[in-house]
Amino acid sequence: MKHFNLLSIILVIVLATSYIDAFTRNDFPEDFLFGAGTSAYQWEGAANEDGRTPSVWDTTSHCYNGSNGDIACDGYHKYKEDVKLMAEMGLESFRFSISWSRLIPNGRGRINPKGLLFYKNLIKELRSHGIEPHVTLYHYDLPQSLEDEYGGWINHKIIEDFTAFADVCFREFGEDVKLWTTINEATIFAFAFYGKDVRYGNCTTGNYCMETYIAGHNMLLAHASASNLYKLKYKSKQRGSIGLSIFALGLTPYTNSKDDEIATQRAKAFLYGWMLKPLVFGDYPDEMKRTLGSRLPVFSEEESEQVKGSSDFVGIIHYTTVYVTNQPAPYIFPSSTNKDFFTDMGAYIISTGNSSSFVFDAVPWGLEGVLQHIKHRYNNPPIYILENGSPMKHDSMLQDTPRVEYIQAYIGAVLNAIKSGSDTRGYFVWSLIDLFEVQVGYKSSFGMYYVNFSDPGRKRSPKLSASWYTGFLNGTIDVASQDMTQLQRNFSGSSSL
Repeated sequence: MKHFNLLSIILVIVLATSYIDAFTRNDFPEDFLFGAGTSAYQWEGAANEDGRTPSVWDTTSHCYNGSNGDIACDGYHKYKEDVKLMAEMGLESFRFSISWSRLIPNGRGRINPKGLLFYKNLIKELRSHGIEPHVTLYHYDLPQSLEDEYGGWINHKIIEDFTAFADVCFREFGEDVKLWTTINEATIFAFAFYGKDVRYGNCTTGNYCMETYIAGHNMLLAHASASNLYKLKYKSKQRGSIGLSIFALGLTPYTNSKDDEIATQRAKAFLYGWMLKPLVFGDYPDEMKRTLGSRLPVFSEEESEQVKGSSDFVGIIHYTTVYVTNQPAPYIFPSSTNKDFFTDMGAYIISTGNSSSFVFDAVPWGLEGVLQHIKHRYNNPPIYILENGSPMKHDSMLQDTPRVEYIQAYIGAVLNAIKSGSDTRGYFVWSLIDLFEVQVGYKSSFGMYYVNFSDPGRKRSPKLSASWYTGFLNGTIDVASQDMTQLQRNFSGSSSL
């Protein structure tokens, strides 16, 4: 088995470096969107300013992380500077999220005028620079007041409150926003933050036998409710699109055994089908029904009809590819992750490379496999790659060559998938700038711009990846013929921090 794994790692390296043919921005469809992303808690800061109240992410980061997003990148005050960086880069779209507790501090009811003004100004600034806003309504930051009142996503009441929040966003911002994602990577949010011994936003124990699936069920119903509201009340005038995003690891059998192949299919049912099958066909995968029995919530006929067809597109969050095996093996997820979900799945997932590395292994065929699977299994829906990127130690060199190689390999994989018929319509690098990150805080970062978190001014500095993405977007870089050494030589940033 060790020899097999070594050969696999060598194969991964070879494929990552020789996988793509030459391409430029012009090889993509004209209306394809290239962008980058952030989220409210990770970027904005100003946690206690202008009427914002705590979210569950504030609570959790203050409980466990040792670092928090109280200031983060200070995007709340520096958004004009960041939009200018986007414009200089040639960014076509910017993905960001709206802080529910900044816009509606109590979770429901009164709108905070200063929060409303901030998002209106941000959207106006983007539009004035020709940058398409892609807005995520929910990126982990439930108002703490709703968590305290009824337990957040494990309670059916969340559907009404989320829909009312979405209604405010559609009404106030919808004239200038044409792309909406309701819930960020609903799959990993449900299994990683609910159904563990400690629940997100609550420093007490939870009922991990069922909470994962109840939370996931309520996310689907809340998404469908908000989507149906948009289509009934706003879509004919605003002419936008609305979708749900999922976390989608690339999944490949560890060996060519029948058992590992079957385990991989089970993993795809749990990790993709859990959300996608209801969205496309109105019900959960048979594999989940057989395994979970009464622990899996049931859609009523009316709910099934509401959920089915409620996504105009599917958002894909993808970072890496893993092996799947039927045999016990070390997990790649942190020890705090919900092991019961993977026990239910009946499959073990392990890294394709060095799991201790800060840099994700570039396995672009894994993303192409995800896109092809969705095309064939789920009626080829429109897709936006809403997050893709590679972390590095935060205070490492500005010449982040591994990140550049990673991004260009995955963009090549997206192009290959499009040529094979996938209806993929956009690609967003995670992230525009260094952010406060889940679990690791400020130890590692994904940004194309470095943020000096020790500087009260949170100075931004471009990395090599920012220079590369700029060149790609303005058409001066032909990926396969670009001389990386020359790009590094031309890069004006300091090589170290």
